[in-house]
Amino acid sequence: MRIVHVDDRLVVVDKPSGLLSVPGRLEADCASVRVQALYPDALVVHRLDQATSGLLLFARGAKAQRELSADFAGRRVGKTYVAIVAGGLQGDGLIDLPLAADWPNRPRQQVDHEHGKPSQTRWRVLGAAGPHTRVVLEPITGRSHQLRVHLAALGHAILGDALYAPPDIAAASPRLLLHASELRVGDHRFTSPPEF
Repeated sequence: MRIVHVDDRLVVVDKPSGLLSVPGRLEADCASVRVQALYPDALVVHRLDQATSGLLLFARGAKAQRELSADFAGRRVGKTYVAIVAGGLQGDGLIDLPLAADWPNRPRQQVDHEHGKPSQTRWRVLGAAGPHTRVVLEPITGRSHQLRVHLAALGHAILGDALYAPPDIAAASPRLLLHASELRVGDHRFTSPPEF
């Protein structure tokens, strides 16, 4: 895990795929424990899925945590992801599908037009990646697994997605090809290019 930025208000790290953001039921090693070993006042503000790599933000102290959490809730933090998705996709668009927990199959989420929470994702094609497509994703809302469910619902699941992709697409990569590549917080802009 690489430290990208530290100041008296926040810590930004580049989390590798496979590392939890916070402790799990069976696993204590995670980004928050590693950051707190270096900066004991660091507190969680948001999370990335274990399989997702990229930029993860921590607050320095309770006051900064409240302020940054309010910024996330008020959609004043910009987040950009890069992914490789199955098949040929062109142009750009907005996915607007409500999401809810798939309780019998947790941690899976699902499109649920009756009980789901509003969820929107902007997408834009960057170019071809062999038979697949490299895209930029901007979540407007921040639901669990939002990008993964939305792209699967669009018919272009993210490569390596063991939860939502068909078996051949899940097996097309040894890891989920989804990376949090940019965070915009106030006047700060942090970037991290994907390794794929």
